[in-house]
Amino acid sequence: MLVFEFKAYGKSAQFTAIDDAIRTAKFIRNSCIRLWMDVLGTGKNDLQKYCAVLAANFPFANELNSMARQASAERAWSSISRFYDNCKKGIPGLKGYPQFQKDCRSVEYKTSGWKLADNRKSITFTDKKGIGRLKLKGTRDLHFYQINQIKRVRLVKRADGVYIQFCIDVDRSENIEPTGNTVGLDVGLKEYYTDSDGVVIENPKFLRKGEKVLKRSHCRVSRKVKGSKNRGKARQILGKRHLKISRQRKDHAVKLARCVVQSNDLIAYEDLRIKNMVKNHCLAKSINDASWYQFRVWVEYFGKVFKRVTVAVNPQYSSQECSSCGEVVKKTLSTRTHVCLCGCVMDRNENAARNILSRGLGTVGHTGTFALDASNAWGDETPTPVGENLLEQVLS
Repeated sequence: MLVFEFKAYGKSAQFTAIDDAIRTAKFIRNSCIRLWMDVLGTGKNDLQKYCAVLAANFPFANELNSMARQASAERAWSSISRFYDNCKKGIPGLKGYPQFQKDCRSVEYKTSGWKLADNRKSITFTDKKGIGRLKLKGTRDLHFYQINQIKRVRLVKRADGVYIQFCIDVDRSENIEPTGNTVGLDVGLKEYYTDSDGVVIENPKFLRKGEKVLKRSHCRVSRKVKGSKNRGKARQILGKRHLKISRQRKDHAVKLARCVVQSNDLIAYEDLRIKNMVKNHCLAKSINDASWYQFRVWVEYFGKVFKRVTVAVNPQYSSQECSSCGEVVKKTLSTRTHVCLCGCVMDRNENAARNILSRGLGTVGHTGTFALDASNAWGDETPTPVGENLLEQVLS
């Protein structure tokens, strides 16, 4: 499934209609959650049927396309099924009980309620909300795909405008020549990552660099009167600042992950539990700013696209063990150089990256053959135990 995004251009009345459609989608989702809470044994089909009941009782709900109402019910069931799965898995702590949505920013249409122009430069929404025809501006070309391949169309509202996403049912795969290289990655805060070859990528720290502007924008919002138009304008400017940082992180993660995957046949990385690590309030901001999880997601995605092997390994003691002899050399976080009795002296991060690569190779087998089973190729065999103390790996 590919997702192409375009900027939408229209009149102010059309954007008002989009806001109304988003509020209606939120109402349907929350109503489905309420039904599940009140009626015992409510299932997915019951939520789909309840959409017709809401459309009959509320005229503004009837104005939204029927498939868009069903998509909102599917969103409600997604949160419910996730709660059930967490309960079955016995996850400690909160299980993610479904909550009512307060701030909704998107509405999703399926295969009806919209019509794409022949030149693929505009789209018309045909339901009773009155959105009408919106112009599209983007770098993607929709002429390569048939209309029946577009399974979902989303209207997404962001701080800098409204975007339209097309979910296209197609499998993306590219064939490139094998490189014969393998690499292990050790992520950190000072350096974004250090690989097993000693290559160091600096951490861009987008949030830290833009923090001064963000603080100034926050102060402007707090000085305005609640409910005033000036406060709304200040909030919009603040949202644009955060949106820029978010896009910088994504752009950096995508480009770096693509480069790493194309340059190596096997990529081994740490299976970190970021949710547990950010509980350390002294390092939470820096960990979130580094966006390790986003980088890992894109590495795994490009691994499937380019048919490369990606392996997530247990990071426990990767910075303590000697990559040369395997001896455990205890060191604190302030010790940045690994020195072993066997004569191995190297940077602490490079030593950890070599250990990660060794564990990755031990998971998938011989380095010369990469005809691996898909279940092993994506590194699902060695998860880090839940609750494992990983704070020592934060700065490694």
